[in-house]
Amino acid sequence: MPSPAHRVDFELRHLEIFCKVVETGSITKAAHIVHLAQASVSERLARLEELVGTRLLDRLGRKVEPTRAGDILYKAGRDLLEKKRQVCEQMEDFLGMSRGEVRMGGSTIPGEYLLPGVIRRFHQLHPGISVSVTIGDTRDVVERAVGGLLELGVVGARHEEKHLHYTPLWQDDLVLVVPSGHPWRDRESICVQDLEGQPFVLREEGSGTRGLLEQALQKKGKSLEFLTTVAQLGSSTAVKEAVKQGLGVSILSWRAVADAVRLGLLCRVHVKDLCLARRFYLITDKRRVLSPPARALWDFLVADAGNALCVPSSPEGGPAAF
Repeated sequence: MPSPAHRVDFELRHLEIFCKVVETGSITKAAHIVHLAQASVSERLARLEELVGTRLLDRLGRKVEPTRAGDILYKAGRDLLEKKRQVCEQMEDFLGMSRGEVRMGGSTIPGEYLLPGVIRRFHQLHPGISVSVTIGDTRDVVERAVGGLLELGVVGARHEEKHLHYTPLWQDDLVLVVPSGHPWRDRESICVQDLEGQPFVLREEGSGTRGLLEQALQKKGKSLEFLTTVAQLGSSTAVKEAVKQGLGVSILSWRAVADAVRLGLLCRVHVKDLCLARRFYLITDKRRVLSPPARALWDFLVADAGNALCVPSSPEGGPAAF
């Protein structure tokens, strides 16, 4: 413990490195992110602990976790670093510098199939802005946005989260896909009841795809228990591969399976009495002001999705003007 005469102090660079170690749980991973040697990161962490006057990290084998003091410093330090980033980007914007970084998240389908192309087009207009995308399920992206780890997110379902603003973007259709050798391969359509008893491969809890399927079944007076679930997998790619291998049938985004259907690896079958259309949503935290780069990307995403005329440029409680 520091003596009464000890004065707590630290440098922002040391704080940045410390926060990356906490977030990754690894000195090695943090060193890669901050572009330093592992030994150099360890030296800076030791110096930070010396300046603060107490141990900040517990080394638990290969994993690193913050002590109680470290947890306090991390929570406050994350806000401090975010404020520094905002100040730098506001000054750059004032001086006409179109550069910076946007941290955003995407649920599986938009993250893997939509955002790469959108970011390419955005980069052509704003070559100085780097976009860092974290891909997870809808629930994970929502939690990270609310926690301040992401400025923007694109998800496939709305959550009852009071702090988030939802802006509709692209439309998406979910479709039933079966293996190429399945008895239904030549059928144009089936009804919901036909799914009973069929081996079904389901997305994991928290997935927007799973959430929409659950809602659609509820409208028909059924639940997910109606399906004979043989596996729950954590990505659309994994589910698609499982169906191709004959594990069962599934309902996935058309964007994820279109190529496999065209190649004859999967067959699409229409479920005539099940509504499986949805929107992807751009999410922002109402409590936070977007950085200039994030605001530029917000505007671009809305325009790219064709909603520029029907969505206000500064929705109440959403991205505020600078």
